[in-house]
Formats: sequence, C-alpha cells, structure tokens
Amino acid sequence: MQTHIHGLLTAVPGTARQIHSFHYGPAGAQGKVYIQASLHADELPGMLVCWHLKQRLAHLEAVGALRWEVVLVPVANPLGLEQVLMDVPQGRFDNDSRENFNRFFIDVGRQVADQVQDWLSEDPAHNLQLIRSTLRQTLADEVPATQLQSMRLVLQALACDADVVLDLHCDFEAVQHLYLAPHAWPQVEPLARYLGAQACFMSEDAGGHSFDDCYTLFWAQMQARFPGRLAAPGFAATVELRGVADVDDGLARQDSQALINYLTLRGAIDGPAPPPPALLNPPTPLAGVEPVVSPVGGLIVFCAQVGDYLKAGQALAHIIDPITDGVTPVVCEREGLLYVRSVRRMASAGMPIAHVAGPTAYRQGYLLSP
Repeated sequence: MQTHIHGLLTAVPGTARQIHSFHYGPAGAQGKVYIQASLHADELPGMLVCWHLKQRLAHLEAVGALRWEVVLVPVANPLGLEQVLMDVPQGRFDNDSRENFNRFFIDVGRQVADQVQDWLSEDPAHNLQLIRSTLRQTLADEVPATQLQSMRLVLQALACDADVVLDLHCDFEAVQHLYLAPHAWPQVEPLARYLGAQACFMSEDAGGHSFDDCYTLFWAQMQARFPGRLAAPGFAATVELRGVADVDDGLARQDSQALINYLTLRGAIDGPAPPPPALLNPPTPLAGVEPVVSPVGGLIVFCAQVGDYLKAGQALAHIIDPITDGVTPVVCEREGLLYVRSVRRMASAGMPIAHVAGPTAYRQGYLLSP
C-alpha cells in the first residue's frame, strides 16, 4: 500500500489542507477502482466503510490477491469536515462560495477531444488509453483559483482513469440506494444486489455536474465525438449508504463485504465471488422521484417508514400546529417507494420532507436536491 498526500491550494497564509489517497494492488495493474467517501462532509457512513476496506485491502494485497489497483479516499472533503456551526456539521455547502461540494466539477471534454482527434488509431484499447492519459494531463494543467476548486481537481484527477468509480454518500433517514447512468446498469446491477439496495435511480444527466456525472458525461462526449473507436471506459455511480445516523460497525462491515464481493466478481480481486442475491427492486428513473413538500409549517409526525411502498394519495406524515391545533396531512401524489425522509421534525411551509421513488418519469431538467 502506498499513501499519497495531495496538498490543496492555501486559502490564507498559515493554513494547509490535504487529501490522503491510499493505493493498493500491483504496479502496472490493468484495471483500476476508485472509491471515495464523505464528499458531503457531514455524511459519515462511507468514511467508516472505507476504514474497514483499508484493513481488508491491506490483507488482500499482502497475500497477493489484488489484481487491479484500488484507490481509497476516506476523507474526500477536509474543507467541509471542519465546517461546524454551534455543534452542527455543515458539510454539504462550502461556506465561502455557498456551492454544494458535489457540484461544478470541471468539464474538459472538448479540450481533450481536440487534442486526441488526430492521434486516434483503429485500436479501441489504444484510443481509450490515449484519452485517459490526455485527460490526466489536462486536469494536471488546470490552475485552480480557490481551495474548493483545487479539492475538486484532486478528486477528479484521482478518479478520471478508473474502470469503477464509487462515490459513497448517505441521505437523511433513508434506505440503501444508488444513482447511475442507464448504460451502466449491467455493470452496476450485481453491486446493487450485493449491497441490498432498495432503489436504483437512472439518469443521463441529473444536472449540476456532480462528481459521478462529470465522469459519465466526459465519456459520453468521447463516445459521441468518436463513435465506435473506444473500448468501454467503465462507469461511475453514487452509493447512498442509508442515513446520516447509520455510522455502525455492523453495517459498515456488511457494506465493505458487499464491495469486496463485487470487486471479486469483476476480477479486481482473485478468488471466487458468492452469487449475488436477488435484486430487491428494479431500477427506476430519477425523473420519477417525487419530492414531497409540506404545505404548511409545524411539527412533522411521520406515519410511514422509509422502505414503505406508498399508494398515490397516501398520507406519509401529519403537520401539527401546536397553537391552532390544526393537523394537515401530507400525501404523495404518485405511488412509489418512500426511500428518504427528513431528520428534521419542524417543517416550514414549502419544505421537502420526503422523497418517493415512482416507476414513471415525469420531471425534467435539474433532478438533484440543492
């Protein structure tokens, strides 16, 4: 195992922040896996999963069982990790720019395509490696203007040439779920089975150029610009490890074992992989997710649990006004799986308090939460 320390742009004199990446596997490996955690720095289950993976990968490397390079970044966002206001973590948005940490990763597709177009051959594997090396150099040549930009560049550069890219997150109170591009489903389905994911959301472009989308959209640009001339580049997916309070050794061991099983199935780890269990639910479009909004302010009393399948028009919560004694039911307009609900118990009017995954797309445009 090798540890690489990536210094970030210094924001003010006398301060320094770093990202640590841990690299396992043989030199010159033909495949690469990249896994990062806590890009939203208040989302910690993935950090614990990475800690467990470090122990497992160190052993696998020691016994010569790793075939691919595996790169772990357990703390992807040192900036957000120390953003704590009055004992409450604030790791989703950057305090200075007010940007979501998981948005606005850089798009260098046109630059890379322009550089390689006269150097492509008739060998798809050669072309893939040429584009990857050009992408690495293009990202290395970028000059960040802020510490946030430098952090994004470090993460993007570490992941850009991987065959499997997994961004570990969590939600508020939630079941296990994943986000991916539709074309990646054949590769991601075994992972969803091993993890026991109850929902998988597919979209070509969710909006905002998030970490997984920056990978997916780059290769979509390459394949559109050079159709039929590239070997398959791999995939990126976001894995939501339940809810923010699910920082638990038992769950983390379970999830790390699921990832080990998946990497074994993919050939990144030597040995037999157990058969993937049954898929719990089929994938659905991200555009079919209904953000359920409270029409009034008041105390939130949920009457449905995450993992429940709701009918259209079914109440999932009641909003209680303790002054007027008013009780307002909050219903979903469409059927679907209640896969996440708010950890807050006081609603303001117009506040999303839950999300329901429906089977049919009906939204368009920007599909992610703020």
